[in-house]
Amino acid sequence: MQHGKYRFIVGFLVVPLVLYAVFVIWPFIQAIYYSFTDWTGLSPDFKMVGFGNYSRMLKDDIFWKSLQHSVILVLVLPLVTLGLALFFAFMLNVGGRRRKNAAVAGVRGSGFYKIAYFFPQVLSIVIVALLFQFAYNPRSGMINSALEGIGLDSVQPEWLGDPNLALICVMVVLVWSTVGFFVVLFSAGMASIPKDFYEAALLDGANRITTFFKITVPLLWDTIQSGWVYMGILALGVEAFTAVQVMTVGPGGPDYSTSILPLYVYQTAFRDGQAGYATTIGVGLLIVTMAFAAVVMRLGRRERLEF
Repeated sequence: MQHGKYRFIVGFLVVPLVLYAVFVIWPFIQAIYYSFTDWTGLSPDFKMVGFGNYSRMLKDDIFWKSLQHSVILVLVLPLVTLGLALFFAFMLNVGGRRRKNAAVAGVRGSGFYKIAYFFPQVLSIVIVALLFQFAYNPRSGMINSALEGIGLDSVQPEWLGDPNLALICVMVVLVWSTVGFFVVLFSAGMASIPKDFYEAALLDGANRITTFFKITVPLLWDTIQSGWVYMGILALGVEAFTAVQVMTVGPGGPDYSTSILPLYVYQTAFRDGQAGYATTIGVGLLIVTMAFAAVVMRLGRRERLEF
């Protein structure tokens, strides 16, 4: 039985590892290499500039603004999105009133609510961003029209045209488009928790808040931690980039109030023709992403609970 075991394992692993090295590891190495050049992205000719791009990045005001906005997204979006998703999933699974045939149950119509919450996940983020762009229109958008309809004619914000509101508007869209996925994810996790735990806690006099923090959160902690990392990557990656690219003025405006690192990388490479400097910013984004994941995994480490 042991004969040829390692050869069999290597035979299965070699192809995935080669593909991973070619399509993931090698592009990272290339990006780091090009970050030390003045490559335009179009010409085959370039020269080494050493740490010139990194020195320029540290003095770049737009980079620091983009970094600040990306950090805000990676701190706020997971907190708000996962908090709402946990609350909704708890209410849909164990937060309802007691019934004759079940001491612990979700709110009535929980099946419909799960579908409704998940619906935005079916839509492309581009479509969602376009819909909200129309809704945020200060002249004919749904939001200002609704405010006008209820007599608040004097309250007509510019929304995406206001530097103080634009980033908040983008975050609202990202929360709305992603919270449904985590509702379904956490609902699946809660379904695996024995109902006896909740029933015993209720018999001991615990209320819903106590059962949420003492039973649900500890037993779902691994799922919450994974969701936190995943949501942080979305906030630093394509979801945030697409929302800002489609919705905002510029994009990234007004006055760089919604500029984020992925967008700045894109603009520097394809608009300004400075691929070498763009890869330098990309390396900075990679460091921020890895640091975020490491911090979440380290701070979220706790003894595994089994049931």
